[in-house]
Amino acid sequence: MQLPLQVSFRHMSHSPAIEKLVQAKAAELDTFSDQIVSCRVVVQPVGKHRQHGNLYEVRIDLTVPDEEIVVTREPSQHAEYRDIHVSLRDAFDTARRKLEDYVRRRRGFVKTLESVPHARVSKLFADAGYGFLETPDNR
Repeated sequence: MQLPLQVSFRHMSHSPAIEKLVQAKAAELDTFSDQIVSCRVVVQPVGKHRQHGNLYEVRIDLTVPDEEIVVTREPSQHAEYRDIHVSLRDAFDTARRKLEDYVRRRRGFVKTLESVPHARVSKLFADAGYGFLETPDNR
């Protein structure tokens, strides 16, 4: 990364252990692309569920040349996000996949769909079981 990693904790106390985990996950992203300009990670609990535990939302903003990759893990859709480690793992896995897609696009390794050749039947000999096709360029 060209700029230092920024880790923010909203509505919760700072956790050195979680920050260290985020730093390790962000360092793994650097192995997939050396073009990462900056990375910002925001961790915050959503709601205050004393009996069932908090759900955690993780947002990752990666800035790369010509693009910004944003990942948000919505805890309302996943009950397992009561564990902050699971939230971080899933968010960084998604960021890695999006970063890999970005690198493939930049290198030109994206699959292109070839169009199906078009032709029309010009002569058909049903008795003999064959015919001729004519392409748009009259071949």
